[in-house]
Amino acid sequence: MLEYKYDTQLLIEGDALSEDAINAYITTHIPGDCLLAVGDERLIKIHFHTNEPWTLLAYCASLGEIYDIVVEDMDRQSRGLKG
Repeated sequence: MLEYKYDTQLLIEGDALSEDAINAYITTHIPGDCLLAVGDERLIKIHFHTNEPWTLLAYCASLGEIYDIVVEDMDRQSRGLKG
């Protein structure tokens, strides 16, 4: 059994985005692990394992336009099923 079920990935396009601020907010407010928040002030790629992908999506949408959203159920994947 995985502690965090959903592998959530997306891009955020916006203005004056900060990798450090995004990383700090997510690690403080959204339970999960394996966070990657990389990019520049106009485009950030997010990768995060969480049980609350909707919370992550809502936060990221508040920063700019989100797209290329992928939410995969890692528990299903580990059992050989489509995620």
